[in-house]
Amino acid sequence: MIAASTASAPRHSASSRTAVSVENLDFCYGTSKVLKKINLEIPANQVTALIGPSGCGKSTLLRCINRMNDEIPGAHVSAGRICLDGEDINGPEVDVVKLRSEVGMVFQKSNVFPRSIFENVAYGMQVRGEKNKAVIEQRVEEALRQAALWDEVKDRLHESGFGLSGGQQQRLCIARTIAVKPNIVLMDEPCSALDPIATLKVEELIWDLRSQYTFIIVTHSMQQASRISDHTAFFYLGEVIEFDQTGKMFTNPREKRTEEYISGRFG
Repeated sequence: MIAASTASAPRHSASSRTAVSVENLDFCYGTSKVLKKINLEIPANQVTALIGPSGCGKSTLLRCINRMNDEIPGAHVSAGRICLDGEDINGPEVDVVKLRSEVGMVFQKSNVFPRSIFENVAYGMQVRGEKNKAVIEQRVEEALRQAALWDEVKDRLHESGFGLSGGQQQRLCIARTIAVKPNIVLMDEPCSALDPIATLKVEELIWDLRSQYTFIIVTHSMQQASRISDHTAFFYLGEVIEFDQTGKMFTNPREKRTEEYISGRFG
C-alpha cells in the first residue's frame, strides 16, 4: 500500500478486489467545482476506461488518484475521499512520493528523458535507492520485455531514447512506469499522438499486462474503449453518468446521455 466488436470481445474475469474506491468526491480548482459526487469502485487487475467530452473531468480524476493536482495552486478535494486498500490517499500521514511509486502515470505525449534507453527505464529504481547493478539490469530487461520492446532495443540500450519512433517512445515510457512495479497504472490518452499501428501495439500491451496491473485509461476513442477495457465510466459535466461493464454499456446503456455520446450525437 501507500497503496473486434464490443459484444464479442473476450473480457477479463471479474475481479473480487477493488483497487481504487472513489467515495462522494468533490474536487475544485479554486472556487470552481469540476468533479461532483464521484462514486466509483475500480476493480483490480482490469482495464477501466474513462470516456466523455473534453472538459468533463476525466483527466482531473486521473490526476487525483496520484495527487498530481497537488501541484496546481488552489486545487483541492472539497468533499469525499479516494481510497487505496482502504486508506484515504489525501490523509495527512500519506507519503506522496511513495503513493506515486505505487500509482504510475503514462501521459498523452511520451515524455522520454534525455538519457539512454537503459537509463530511462532504470531511472525510477535508482531514484528509489536501488544500487545493485545486477538487480537494475534484470529489472530493466523484464520491464522492456513486458512492454514488448526488448527485441527492438536490446542491441541499442545505451543509445538515446530520442532515437526511437513515437510508438516505441510511448512503450519506453510504459516500461519506465512498470519497472518500479506499481499496483496501478494511470494513462491519459496514451495513444492520441500515435499512428494506428503504434496504437495497436500499445493496446495489445495493455491487454496483455492487465492481469499484473490495474489500468485506468482516459480516452476520447470509443473504439479504443470498446477494444481494451473491461469497465467504462462515462463522465459529463463533472459527474459520472454511468459506470458498467464495457460490453453492456456499449450495447445496452442505461442512460440516454450515454447512448447519445457513444453513438456520436454529441461530444
